[in-house]
Amino acid sequence: MSNSSKPKALISLLQFTSRADFAENKKIIRELLQNLVAEQPEGEASPAHLVIIPEAFARFGAGEAAQGKYAEPLGLGPVQEFIQACCCEFGVWILAGTMAIKGDDRYAAASLLFDAHGKLVSRYDKIHLFDAAVNDNTKTYQESKFTKPGEQLVVLDTPFGKLGLAVCYDLRFPEMFRALRNMGAELITLPSAFTKVTGAAHWQPLLQARAIENQVYMLAPNQTGTHDDGRETWGHSMVVNPWGEIIGELGAEPGVLTLELDLETLAKVRQQMPVQQHNQFKVQFIHD
Repeated sequence: MSNSSKPKALISLLQFTSRADFAENKKIIRELLQNLVAEQPEGEASPAHLVIIPEAFARFGAGEAAQGKYAEPLGLGPVQEFIQACCCEFGVWILAGTMAIKGDDRYAAASLLFDAHGKLVSRYDKIHLFDAAVNDNTKTYQESKFTKPGEQLVVLDTPFGKLGLAVCYDLRFPEMFRALRNMGAELITLPSAFTKVTGAAHWQPLLQARAIENQVYMLAPNQTGTHDDGRETWGHSMVVNPWGEIIGELGAEPGVLTLELDLETLAKVRQQMPVQQHNQFKVQFIHD
């Protein structure tokens, strides 16, 4: 039995190959969560536990238009109900990577955070949408055709520390991460569906750069493998500490990465090299 009087916070990243059918993805997520809970030591005090699911976890590979067809109003619908039920059953917080939430004309790619009782705590709508040409078998991506970009940054207090929310393509925009740090972020989540081509080239160095620049933990679960529409994602979900060290990483296979984070390390890095105070170029996130 642990001698610690205070349970420690745990972070788990889920990595898998989402299918076009939500029913299949439900089975995958439940199996990963069951294995995760089964691995916890008996007799230990239950720690606060955050599980982060990749971007587009509910449906992937049915086409962007199909995402809109299955978009749910906030607070209603089978995808949200499933995540809430998992929180209650397994006693974990869940950051539901992204899912389609209904809007006026286009749907939002919303990252929803639920507590261990299934209560919706926060919502972040993906700001930077992936409209790009990639030398893979998909060739052209135009996320903005069906998805409405978000406008608000999110940082909130949680049992795990001050948590900033971001998604996938956001990673390429360092000003956003500087703004999250200015808002107090200590950990930043990045549920993703990074392509195999861009992931092989840029996934690791960008995650390390954002962690080093802002002295934060980067928590980045990624989709992996070949999806129903032939798209290929990179995998290699990872956690990077504020010094830029990769302290946990998966390969290309589905799986779970679980780590206990040390916020004392974060405080030490920030104290020894106070870049926040030294920065002469203050960046603010501005929107109309």
